Amino acid sequence: MIKMDSKAQLTVDIIAKVAEGKIDIVNASKLLNKSRRTIERYLKKYRKFGIQFVVHQNTGKSPSNKTCDEIKRTVQNLIKKKYFDVNLTHLGELLEDNEHIQVKRETLRSWAHEIHHVKRAKRRRSKVRKRRERMESPGLLLQMDGSTHRWFGNRKSCLIAIIDDATSEIHAQFFESETTLGCLQVLRDYITQKGLFKALYVDKAGIFGGPKRCNFSQVKRACSELGIQIIFANSPQGKGRIERSFDTFQDRLVPELRLNDIHDMDRANRHLQDVFIPSFWRNHIEVMSRCAASEFTPVPEYISLGDIFVVKNYRKIRSDHTFSYGNKFYLIESPLKHSIAKQKIEIRTTHDDGFAAYFAGRHLAVSEVIEPTKPSMLDLDIQKKLEVLELAEKLGNVTEAARLSGVSRDTIYRHRKLIKEGGLQALKRHVRTDHIHGNRTDQDIANTIIEFSLDNPHLGQLQVSNQLKKHYQIELSASGVRNIWLRENMQTCALRLHRKESMLATV
Repeated sequence: MIKMDSKAQLTVDIIAKVAEGKIDIVNASKLLNKSRRTIERYLKKYRKFGIQFVVHQNTGKSPSNKTCDEIKRTVQNLIKKKYFDVNLTHLGELLEDNEHIQVKRETLRSWAHEIHHVKRAKRRRSKVRKRRERMESPGLLLQMDGSTHRWFGNRKSCLIAIIDDATSEIHAQFFESETTLGCLQVLRDYITQKGLFKALYVDKAGIFGGPKRCNFSQVKRACSELGIQIIFANSPQGKGRIERSFDTFQDRLVPELRLNDIHDMDRANRHLQDVFIPSFWRNHIEVMSRCAASEFTPVPEYISLGDIFVVKNYRKIRSDHTFSYGNKFYLIESPLKHSIAKQKIEIRTTHDDGFAAYFAGRHLAVSEVIEPTKPSMLDLDIQKKLEVLELAEKLGNVTEAARLSGVSRDTIYRHRKLIKEGGLQALKRHVRTDHIHGNRTDQDIANTIIEFSLDNPHLGQLQVSNQLKKHYQIELSASGVRNIWLRENMQTCALRLHRKESMLATV
């Protein structure tokens, strides 16, 4: 029994009519859209095998290049357990490097589809945008941005990167967040390695001097001092080079960090700088520029990058040569020939939270001014008691000292006894906290209110007061309920829910 589809049946019918002489070979080739040679070959097989000529010789046989089922099952298990967050191209590379298994990409795709473990690509943007060609030479334009993501472990961190528009050469580093000091550090490291470039392409974030911080951006100020022009992009697609690089980092770097069991920032930065960028990025992403001449220029000798890539603030000097910074007062100790009062002093902040003061490029020695603090009411009370005791000691008469100071004789004798037994600290006034006010709610009633409030944390103080009167016959005003809540630190719904969860967790 031979099973044929409509196309095979048409082929058999035409070839049979050619064999019977009802149709010539030219018309048969037109009907079947085959060459004359193919029709002659079909006719020869028809006369020899009959209608079985239409069945292909490989029908029912396994392909000679078919991968064995054992390798297929092994790869599918690896996809499920180990390489679940890796794309197909990266998966083929990892299988070849780590597992010594070579499988083509389309085969991997079909195997991954069978177990529903295909990493989907992000949806492409629907808006059509005009393509911008790369810059001709390296150093003409660099793009910079930061990407906050769970790069390693469960905590989010920020990858700040700068990429050359002409060659896609990149420098990146992990930081806790996208901060000014982090951006300055990446810029300084890149300029130290490559030199000064012409322009920096960034978004309108405040760190780079966008509309919100156009007058006091440290990155914009540093670039201005080095002669680097800042260009602001009107959309993320405008600086697509750096945006797409973050897609590549998230697609490839995150699985690599997980497979290498890297969960801290120091090891992640070492892997990024020593392994990922040299081995993958430079070999697969970087390209040759159209013009070989580089636009990078060396940093002039008179420019110190350490004096530029810091956070600079300014303070006005007072008439006594002091200034305030960080809620503290500082005095300028460096010898000065002329007064610099009413002038602005430059404060440079570094990564270690320290600062240095400069005026006209000269480093100034400063010291903190320690102002005397006002005595507290407790110290004044102790001092007053000591003065009365000194007066009694000086007069040698407790009665006369009590008359002059307005303090009773018993109090003077009691203070003498306290100093003899416990020293000056014994004179501190102790407030009793163990007494109970006469109008305070009974503890049993308070416990009932606390229990009811925890069972119904969403009810307000008036609702709790009404429910207690209705179900428990407890006459207590809404203010009384709130006083109990304040005493137990459960005056808000969130505090009551938190206390209830804590009680359940300890059970």
